[in-house]
Amino acid sequence: MIKEFKSFLLRGHVVELAVGVIIGAAFNQIVSSLIGDVITPLLLKPALDAARLSQLEHLTIFGSVRYGVFLASVLNFIIVAFILFLVIKGVNTTLKKTEDAAPPKTEPEDIALLKEIRDELRKRSN
Repeated sequence: MIKEFKSFLLRGHVVELAVGVIIGAAFNQIVSSLIGDVITPLLLKPALDAARLSQLEHLTIFGSVRYGVFLASVLNFIIVAFILFLVIKGVNTTLKKTEDAAPPKTEPEDIALLKEIRDELRKRSN
């Protein structure tokens, strides 16, 4: 039973998942800092103050239902999703440029030889 458990844990998928979770947590810190320390002070702070949305956390219904916190969370989600969209779009553009700039792949010699033989057989049959 312990050998099975050890082989399960050391299987590639479990290790890849663990690495993905760790990288995701680190990326979460980057995105949170980007939103909280860069974007909110530069762009959203004046807009939130102008719309008086900075007081959302204090808005309640029936004394205990804090709908302001929910609205602030929804707004934060939309901002984070948009920033992630921009980051992923940038990464995809960079990857595409890298793939386009890569030298064209040459085909293996055996494939080239087989194509030559095919072409020669076509010439003879015509």
